[in-house]
Amino acid sequence: MSSTYSIDDERMIRLQAGDSAAFNELVSDWQGPLFGFFLKNTRDVHLSEDLVQETLLRLHKNSWDYLPKGLFRGFLFRIGRNLLIDQSRRSVHDVLICHGCRSSAAHDDESDLMQQMPDDGVTPENRAIEREVAGVVQELLRQLPEEQRQTFVLHHYSSLSLSEVADAMETSLPTAKSRLRLAKEKLRHLLTCRGFTEDCFFEVPSSSS
Repeated sequence: MSSTYSIDDERMIRLQAGDSAAFNELVSDWQGPLFGFFLKNTRDVHLSEDLVQETLLRLHKNSWDYLPKGLFRGFLFRIGRNLLIDQSRRSVHDVLICHGCRSSAAHDDESDLMQQMPDDGVTPENRAIEREVAGVVQELLRQLPEEQRQTFVLHHYSSLSLSEVADAMETSLPTAKSRLRLAKEKLRHLLTCRGFTEDCFFEVPSSSS
């Protein structure tokens, strides 16, 4: 198969040709990142698991809509985001701020902010501060407007580039950059209001695409 295609492009081409193994490979690689995205937005483990399953089922159903242009992550997370919006509209309570149970230790390890930070040279005291900041950030994310929150989660926790975020959220790249900038600024302001100094702030990814 042509080397110009990404591995996920190749899998989608195989899936379109009826190769069920290709779908299994996509599920294996992407159910974890999808779960992390949904959990950050819903804080509900069981709901997140259901949304992951539905997203992957829709990926399979709509596989023929995918064009192999290296934009698989945006395509996948756009399906997931639309499901999240549908769920919030159906729910009596806003799914983005509901108080779900915490995920298991394995899921926490996968999506926790601490995994974004290097381990070398971190003292127990600084590690405790990092844990505190990470916990506060999870709380403060609920205070951000929906579009800014989802942009931040997709870019910071799901590791999508801003181009992929824009594709997933069906918006322009400048708009995605603006939303990410505003989310960072608001989080830093809210952290400052909580008494955290600048040197305690978590490291957020570059806003480059």
